[in-house]
Amino acid sequence: MKPFDLTRSLAAALLLGACAFASAEEPELRDTRELDEKVQRFLAAHRDAWHDYNVPDVDGRALHELIVNNRFSRALEIGTSTGHSAIWIAWALAKTGGRLVTIEIDEDRHRQALANFEAAGVAKYIDARLADAHELVPTLEGPFDFIFSDADKEWYTQYLKDVLPKLVPGACFVAHNTSMRMRGIAEFLDYVTAVPGLTTALDTRSSSGMSISCRTEP
Repeated sequence: MKPFDLTRSLAAALLLGACAFASAEEPELRDTRELDEKVQRFLAAHRDAWHDYNVPDVDGRALHELIVNNRFSRALEIGTSTGHSAIWIAWALAKTGGRLVTIEIDEDRHRQALANFEAAGVAKYIDARLADAHELVPTLEGPFDFIFSDADKEWYTQYLKDVLPKLVPGACFVAHNTSMRMRGIAEFLDYVTAVPGLTTALDTRSSSGMSISCRTEP
């Protein structure tokens, strides 16, 4: 099964708001107006300063919307870098009452990410770990309803295999750089689109691209 493109199909775009199994009463979002202002000021001030494998602004915004729209609250990020995507994710989780576990192997990037989390006002929503994701991810208990993978592309397939049993119904596994010709991406897309119970869409609004794979069956 080929993934469909979110930029070309309105029906596909609905996946962003309907991939979770809706409950009878959708939980209300928390009032984060004070935090909103602080995060927005931080992101605006640093908009052009993100390097070191960070996501572009459009992808950060997409992650935020995906979490808020689906009320995700148990999140994992594989590959923190210096924290741009984690700030967008944690900001969304502040609204849903959730928390993020994020993993980074590079000590300097990890240290800078911690400083950025404090400056943006989202540190209390983040459990930032300095570790090798190859070793740590298989040991995490879960369950998770949102996972963002932006680490070594050749390991994307293995990361998905490691977390698949820990994904609750309606959960999404999002992988970054899936529009780019990098080693491991084609193999990952072939694998993820063949996993029973997952529906995959491609968000190509940025040149990096993201695949969004949601568990549509228990």
